Amino acid sequence: PEINMSTSYKSRIAEFNCSLGEPKISLQKLRKLSFNGIPSEGGIRSQCWKILLNYLPTDQTLWATFLEKQRKLYTQFLKELIIQPGIAKAKLGLSREDVTFEDHPLNTNPDSRWNTYFRDNEVLLQIDKDVRRLYPDMAFFQRPTDYPCRLIMDPENEYETLRKRVEQTTLKAQTVARNRSGVTNVSSPLKTTVCNSPNEYEVLPNGCEAHWEVVERILFIFAKLNPGIAYVQGMNEVVGPIYYTFATDPNDAWKEHAEADTFFCFTNLMSEIKDNFIKSLDDSQCGISYKMESVYSTLKENDLELYLKLQEQNIKPQFFAFRWLTLLLSQEFLLPDVIQIWDSLFADQNRFDFLILVCCAMLILIRDQLLAGDFTVNMRLLQDYPISETQLILNRAKELQDCKKGE
Repeated sequence: PEINMSTSYKSRIAEFNCSLGEPKISLQKLRKLSFNGIPSEGGIRSQCWKILLNYLPTDQTLWATFLEKQRKLYTQFLKELIIQPGIAKAKLGLSREDVTFEDHPLNTNPDSRWNTYFRDNEVLLQIDKDVRRLYPDMAFFQRPTDYPCRLIMDPENEYETLRKRVEQTTLKAQTVARNRSGVTNVSSPLKTTVCNSPNEYEVLPNGCEAHWEVVERILFIFAKLNPGIAYVQGMNEVVGPIYYTFATDPNDAWKEHAEADTFFCFTNLMSEIKDNFIKSLDDSQCGISYKMESVYSTLKENDLELYLKLQEQNIKPQFFAFRWLTLLLSQEFLLPDVIQIWDSLFADQNRFDFLILVCCAMLILIRDQLLAGDFTVNMRLLQDYPISETQLILNRAKELQDCKKGE
């Protein structure tokens, strides 16, 4: 509330408003400000993230035309990737006689349009299963959005919606097995408070969309446009905080377009971190294995005793750092804390170098417990991280960064 705001916090808000008020925003200045946390008031964070994730140009005079173009493009994706295939599928049931053999749903030719449609359904079901469980400790993702997608909800459009596709398809067991190793069971104890029955959540009545359905659509369109990576379990955890930030913007003009804006920001972020999700790159310099080793080499430089203890117990970074790094710590903390960490991550010019320092800081902050614990105790600590004060972790990571710069 306004009355409880400290003078220093108010002056931070004023600094951000001043920086965001410039016709040409200084990215360097905005990064510096954002690195120490972005205020959640007045939609400031939502705007900063759009700039820091290289979506909005720094020249504000270009925003209106740029946003109109991007949002039109997203509408085009909805039409081509969801509505048109859905119309074709709906029509199929009505007029069987004009279906050629090539396009018959039972034709198993890999190039058949229906083969693609059914393959897409497998991806859709995996996405559906994951997004229904987004942040179960919060009601937000189950609530209806104030801005259901009119195009999707238009009763004039007789087509098979994603919702219907999910209802009519059963997930084949083997598709789940195709998940990225290690991410299949990435749920941290923090997030497993939900039962896993198929009807975990009731679908809202027609004309309403829950926020998780919007996230499902964003991930499905991303998967269709990026067949090389498609969808890997865990991406739902990466898109969730971005969508939440944009969909809770107090400014309706921004909030109304949360879906399209999230899609483009998520796409930009994925272009930077997709190597974490691609198995073939694991051993390359940009792959996840290299990053996991970097956490340990950074620890070795800063706390040799702890490094040797983890080595001695044969606690490999892939046992815990795989999830920390791939999902940008989104499963280790509650959503407001994840968002606070992401302020600093997105603001850092070499953003994922800072992530490695945050992971290292997390280890150092529980060093006494780790040094005293055996393998089982330590694995439990690392799988269910005990400190929830993110500011403490960020401060330690910044200290490590300053030491590195001072060398």
